[in-house]
Amino acid sequence: MTWSIYILRCGDGTLYTGVATDVSRRFEEHSSQGPKAAKYVRGRLPLQIVYMREIGTRSDAQKEEWRVKRLTRAQKDALVGSESLDL
Repeated sequence: MTWSIYILRCGDGTLYTGVATDVSRRFEEHSSQGPKAAKYVRGRLPLQIVYMREIGTRSDAQKEEWRVKRLTRAQKDALVGSESLDL
């Protein structure tokens, strides 16, 4: 099972970072605003995946998530800008 890190841009312009084995499924859970959606993204629709990268193990993905969450907004914008996703 390969883990990935992803960043979502919320409708209010904020960024949410998470990890998952199936980013598409996780995105649908967030978008549905159901019980499996992260509390942070509830009420912040529409959501857009702006960054995604396969990492490997869950441990490595969580370490990378922690590193990305500690970045400044400008650094996150630079990271997001380095990826071009058409999902």
